[in-house]
Amino acid sequence: MTLRRLFYLLPLFAWTLAVAAPPIVPLYVDKPLDGARILFGDFDVQKPLDGAQGRMAEDAKQPHAVVELDRNAARPHALRLGWKDSWFSTVRIESPPLDLRPYLTDGAIAFDLKINELANGGLAFRLDCGKDCERKIGYVVPARAAQGQGWRTLRFALSCVHRQGDDFSAVTQPFALDGTGAGDVEIANIRIETGAEAGRAPTMPCPDYRTVSVTPAPLEESWSLDWWMPRHRDKLAEIARRRTAGEATDLVFIGDSITHNWEKEQAPLWQQFYGKYHPLNLGYGGDRTENVLWRLQNGEVDGIAPKVAVLMIGTNNTGLRHDDPEVTVAGIRRDLDELRKRLPQTRVLLLAIFPRGPDAADGLRQVNARINALLPTLADNKQVFYLDINAAFLAPDGSLSRDIMPDLLHPNAEGYRRWARAMQPTLERLMR
Repeated sequence: MTLRRLFYLLPLFAWTLAVAAPPIVPLYVDKPLDGARILFGDFDVQKPLDGAQGRMAEDAKQPHAVVELDRNAARPHALRLGWKDSWFSTVRIESPPLDLRPYLTDGAIAFDLKINELANGGLAFRLDCGKDCERKIGYVVPARAAQGQGWRTLRFALSCVHRQGDDFSAVTQPFALDGTGAGDVEIANIRIETGAEAGRAPTMPCPDYRTVSVTPAPLEESWSLDWWMPRHRDKLAEIARRRTAGEATDLVFIGDSITHNWEKEQAPLWQQFYGKYHPLNLGYGGDRTENVLWRLQNGEVDGIAPKVAVLMIGTNNTGLRHDDPEVTVAGIRRDLDELRKRLPQTRVLLLAIFPRGPDAADGLRQVNARINALLPTLADNKQVFYLDINAAFLAPDGSLSRDIMPDLLHPNAEGYRRWARAMQPTLERLMR
């Protein structure tokens, strides 16, 4: 076949795909799509729904974690998911391979949703397109606002769950509803439809995965809403108190839960290693780069003039959202730019993201390693300095011991001691 002939055939091939794609793929409309099934459960165990009702057995370790699914809800054929005291509960559709590429341009994931109870919970909607391809749309604050408001139809553009390079040619898990905390919701008429279907367009916004890491935002997860903003206000009050009292803040730590836990769980060690520097801890559990950016832009380093700021952020971009390394690095760069602007006389010590997972084969550790490989380019060795102390946590074979990080992510007391000792020579030099 000549190149010219192929050139003329390509539009015909695209047109054939468009014509062949039905306007609606009924993932669950009164019943599952032919060949599909409904599964429900928690993080560790998911099982098929056989019959009108399913219930997860209570775990002896978590006696209050119960997931219940009931198809006999008020709306015929609706799926009802109830859960409590759960880090993760889900109901999902497992289907034969679906080619969703024809729907990427103007298609949408649409469904009817009713929030019965969500005061202490959160929701997310998800599509999985293969290994390392879990694409999620968070829906916490709007879902809580919709509690008790009855049924409503939501439409998210299919592009909300698609990134460049994703293979949507054979998707077998086209939809999941994930719950956290506690809640009771009903869902019906789950489908993928073209934008031309009845002239309807997506009605729900979603963040752009390419820019979310650099777009300032507070952390709005179900488990953070009760404490995140109060912590921010407390930190502003502490800065104001120090300023009024004429107290210096020579050292500030900025980051996520790994930094937060210096203050939250290792206060004696925090005081032992850093008390002489009159430190300020600006670590917030769960934070990603955009959350740090929001905090910096909303006063958390205003009114102080530390000699050194220690920044480590990004592992939640990797773990919670599966950001590409370049996206996370863009967020870290934006945080550094904000620190330079607001603390022009402060030296910034940028730490490599700590290792996670059991060994070097762990997928999330590999992503963090790719981020760390790019971080030295952000240091100018005049105001921003880069330091990798990860060897302090690892065995010679690259494995990570639970004696140092019990959950293979957060250090314990021994892990914090190793952090402090490995960083101290550089910190002392920068403090001088």
